[in-house]
Amino acid sequence: MSLSRLDLNLLLTLDAVLSERSVARAAERLNVTPSAVSNALARLRHELGDPLVVRNGRGVVPTPRALTLAPTLRRALQSLEQAVRDETFDPATTTRRFTLAMADAGQVSQLPRLGRLMAAEMPCASLRVVGIDTFLAWGGAQSIEVDAAIANPLDDSPGMHASFLYVERGVLVARRDHALANKDLAMAELRHLQHVDVEVAPGRGYSGLDDSYAHLGIDRVIAMVVPSFMAAAAVVADTDLVATLPVSLVQVFSAQFGLIALEGIAPTQCTPLHLIWHERTHFDPAASAFRAIVHRAFGAVTLAPGRISRQAQ
Repeated sequence: MSLSRLDLNLLLTLDAVLSERSVARAAERLNVTPSAVSNALARLRHELGDPLVVRNGRGVVPTPRALTLAPTLRRALQSLEQAVRDETFDPATTTRRFTLAMADAGQVSQLPRLGRLMAAEMPCASLRVVGIDTFLAWGGAQSIEVDAAIANPLDDSPGMHASFLYVERGVLVARRDHALANKDLAMAELRHLQHVDVEVAPGRGYSGLDDSYAHLGIDRVIAMVVPSFMAAAAVVADTDLVATLPVSLVQVFSAQFGLIALEGIAPTQCTPLHLIWHERTHFDPAASAFRAIVHRAFGAVTLAPGRISRQAQ
């Protein structure tokens, strides 16, 4: 017999009868009449080809087939009840794993804060952070693998939601002992710089940078393209190449990489970053609580004055 042909309400009735060992008590439990229970048993007997229960005094006793079926039926119904029960989300006890997608820009500097907030508010939960390339390979924010993403530009496809986080500023940097360090760049010097460009995913560079240089009438000379801002910082630290990196990242890693912001007429890029998520998680209380934590971690990004140079102020 195919389960698709079976009225699952009949199984609910059988479970009640097997538990109560009485048609009358089963009817009370299900808030139906005894005749309705008897009719349901008759239909189920026909479907399963077994009497299931027989009368014994004022009650009923199960057949061997019913005794074999009873524990499996009870576990299945309990699982269904738990699955559809509207339970209140408890951040202190949830064991859910959340997945956040982001580039490795200044967002990296906020991961420790995000980790601390997660540990304090969702101590039993876990967090997975994936890169934008993985995020896109999975199908973007519509993927069931992702709870939210920090991105620019916005995804305006149907079913998407977005909330502004902060504006990430880009600054032109070179190694600390670069020939142009600690001096104001002239236009001629800016034209001859060779750049490390960052492409976090195919066709998706650090948007807005080319427009900034085009406004000055300069075509950037791209000497190398790398997949991450951290890779760009490593290249710049040991070459004469320059790169435009997020200020918040440079503030944290400038000492380790030996970087300095070039001053003068070098354009500064501003990129608004948003938290985006799909409609499928919009009303989920766990996902909503997770997004609130991300907002507190990343929405608190500040650009501390004086940490790098005038470009970061």
